[in-house]
Amino acid sequence: MTDMIIRGGSILTMDGTIIDDGVVAVDNGLIAYAGKDTGEKADRVMNAKGCAVMPGIINAHTHLSMTVLRGLADGLPYGEWIKKIQSEEARLTPSGIRAGAYLGMLEMIKSGTTSFADMYIHMDEIARAVEETGMRAALGYGMIEGQNEDADSKLRSRERFAREWNGKADGRITTMYAPHSAASCSKEFLIRVKELAARDRSRIHIHVLETEHELQLMKKRYGMCSVNFLNSIGLLGPGTLAAHCIWLSDDDIEILRKNNVNVTHCPASNTNLGAGIAPVPAMLGRGINVALGTDGAASAGSLDMWKEMRTALYLHRLKDPRSIPASKVLEMATVNGARALGIRAGMLKPGYLADIIIVDLKKPQFISPDQVSALVHGASGCDVKTTIVNGEVLMEDYRVTKMDEGKIIGDARDAMRSIAE
Repeated sequence: MTDMIIRGGSILTMDGTIIDDGVVAVDNGLIAYAGKDTGEKADRVMNAKGCAVMPGIINAHTHLSMTVLRGLADGLPYGEWIKKIQSEEARLTPSGIRAGAYLGMLEMIKSGTTSFADMYIHMDEIARAVEETGMRAALGYGMIEGQNEDADSKLRSRERFAREWNGKADGRITTMYAPHSAASCSKEFLIRVKELAARDRSRIHIHVLETEHELQLMKKRYGMCSVNFLNSIGLLGPGTLAAHCIWLSDDDIEILRKNNVNVTHCPASNTNLGAGIAPVPAMLGRGINVALGTDGAASAGSLDMWKEMRTALYLHRLKDPRSIPASKVLEMATVNGARALGIRAGMLKPGYLADIIIVDLKKPQFISPDQVSALVHGASGCDVKTTIVNGEVLMEDYRVTKMDEGKIIGDARDAMRSIAE
């Protein structure tokens, strides 16, 4: 007898198969079975009739606690936006970071995100919040060289965080080294980061060519762009998660492909800040693993990954409606995201992590012969009724089970008020 059975839904396995009136069985935090109903019994049975049962969504790049900075610099171009946000970030206390982290995780759980990759400050607060809420996360303590502390102290504290938290929360937390960018860290600093990551067998999470300013700065400083520079010091590889990747040349794309780099596309943030549009169809065409992320809520407005899917779809179809199928966008938000984070998730297959969501299809926008297309075009976070991580139910029938929603929202409002004052 298994721990849980989800019965009667339309099962999106994300391996190209949709099983109508199917069953997903969960045992010991893993998927034990996904297929037609065999009549097997379980300790707990969920009725998913009229719903889609699918892998949880993976947000492969965010700055979680920026939820408390949401809207503070809205409508500004990137250069002005970053100055405003950095001045506000200087006022963030550990308690403000904690309030923002809980608010962000509440928003993600309620909209069907089960895993996320985060890069920010006061990361111990965020790690503790992940541990308590039941989510899954790849956490990197952000590093901008010369900011707040010297390089040696910064690397020691990040090394401590990476080692202390990796594998915690029953394996739900993994850690990454997270230098902000090639432009904000010296060559020597990045080489030391690369060596620490190699020693600890850790991944590296870094912003790459998010702006034209970064491109020009790197050319002036090193005579080459960020991709060529990072390649020259051996920092690019299958364990690298490169966020944004907007200002790429064809040669840059080939370097990313050869090194099996994972890329996170953040279309809402990129367009909202006027940063540009990443050449995603070209990267996908070369076989690069491209995942999706929201970036922080201060630039993207929300952490709803359904919005991110739709933005990606429409943005790249502007030039060619055939450039990206809806199925590929959903794959970017599940299968590709899991690959980018290095976790066995993103599909409903035996042996995969039991990170599952149930989406209510009993709504007008989902009446379609193409279920995947209808989901990508029509779903929002409000359509997710149940969220499960590691086999544990974090939201059931729209009600969160492990979080005090009212307190979280109240604490976040207080943190926002404190910053404003």
